[in-house]
Amino acid sequence: MTTPARRPQSGPPLLAPVLAYAVLTVGAVVANRSTPHPDASGAAVLQYAAAHGTAIKLGAFLLLGSAVPLAIAAAVLYRRLRALGITAPGSAITLVGGVLAAVALTLSAMFAWTGGRLPADAGPALARALADLSFLAGGPAYAVGFALLIAGVSVTGLLAGLLPRTLAWIGLVFAAVGMLASLTLLGSGFSYLLPVVRFGGTVWLVFAAALLPRTRVRSQPRVSAGDSARAGGVTA
Repeated sequence: MTTPARRPQSGPPLLAPVLAYAVLTVGAVVANRSTPHPDASGAAVLQYAAAHGTAIKLGAFLLLGSAVPLAIAAAVLYRRLRALGITAPGSAITLVGGVLAAVALTLSAMFAWTGGRLPADAGPALARALADLSFLAGGPAYAVGFALLIAGVSVTGLLAGLLPRTLAWIGLVFAAVGMLASLTLLGSGFSYLLPVVRFGGTVWLVFAAALLPRTRVRSQPRVSAGDSARAGGVTA
């Protein structure tokens, strides 16, 4: 008696954590829409923190909340790709990129929350330093990690035919933008790339989660005419 082959487990629904991440990301951006720019003075940052402490804490809460479904989505993506028979590094790159992006969002939320609780006698230099750390973690560091996640899914989806080719190529473009956004560390002129990868990449991830199949249809081996004849002779 033969034991039936176990069906590969592709994990829970992928779209749920991706949508949760997208909603929390939008909420965090809305809550932090008035945050001083990275080139603002320490005094301006300290003044904003004193006047908008509640908004800063809310934004940090939503930012931290968005890191959780992002990490879950990365884990489900990894498991889904493995269940689809992907053994190339793309699945591992997806997981590593998602974890790095989630850790970056967590650090950004921690620094932002700390900056929102500075006392009135705190120095402007401390306020500026905490704001810079929050920006670097939630900006360039997040963009690079998120770019790795997108690249892992896009390359795998393109080579294995798991995603529409147009969607896969768009994902590769967003992945490249995310990598280029790291140049923000060298010049503020590249900072405009950060919202491109954050919002554009998030929309792309929603579509990818909706279109990535749960099972992979394998092509049947072709049967030659000779094989058919021999099979017919045996049947007869």
